[in-house]
Amino acid sequence: MPTRDLFWDGCANVRDLGGLPTEDGRTTRFGSIVRADSIRRLSDEGWKALRDYGVERIVDLRWHDELAMDPPLDLDVEMLHVPVFPDIGDPAWRAAEAEGDRGREYAWLLEKGADRFASAITAVADADGGAVVVHCAAGKDRTGLVSALIQRLVGVPHDAIVEDYVASGRNLAPLIGPWIDEARDEQERKRRIYISVTPPEAIDHAVREVERLHGTAEEYLRSGGASRESLARIRSRLLG
Repeated sequence: MPTRDLFWDGCANVRDLGGLPTEDGRTTRFGSIVRADSIRRLSDEGWKALRDYGVERIVDLRWHDELAMDPPLDLDVEMLHVPVFPDIGDPAWRAAEAEGDRGREYAWLLEKGADRFASAITAVADADGGAVVVHCAAGKDRTGLVSALIQRLVGVPHDAIVEDYVASGRNLAPLIGPWIDEARDEQERKRRIYISVTPPEAIDHAVREVERLHGTAEEYLRSGGASRESLARIRSRLLG
């Protein structure tokens, strides 16, 4: 029996987008799309597990600066870099962070970055075959939003999307807890908590705001430049 949680040595937050219910009574396919924290932390054993899983394309959602810090890597896997958040230092962040609410921040980033998110999902859709891994650093914010859009596109209900998002918090807790405890003062501690937690209402608000403004996830992605053909390929990839 396939399992959603995958154990690739070096990563802490890897799971298949298969096994999720859809509103029309179907179930998403295993072995098609995998979400993850940074796969650049994988050990040799972890890389082997990734390849053995049938991964043929990796879509990296991180910033350019994060990518530049990676050590050289020679793999027979196609790797695409598609940042979905504005670069650190971009004035746009002042508006996003001023919200002070993770759900509203997500919604703002989605609305201002429809072209980026559409490009990321098109990169998943246009893979020739095999499984596709989508990852960022922790696999919860950037990867969480891309995953939620894909899930909503194929009809996964809101409660299942929320549960998938919250699972990242559980998976990352052993790593994040000590990092929060090491904060130099209370202000820094609160900042680390804010950027680390996965409140269920955050992803729920973000997805519902997309639907309030655009009607559906498909129309949102179309507004960012995704083609109907690419979005149909996502459905075919996850639903058969």
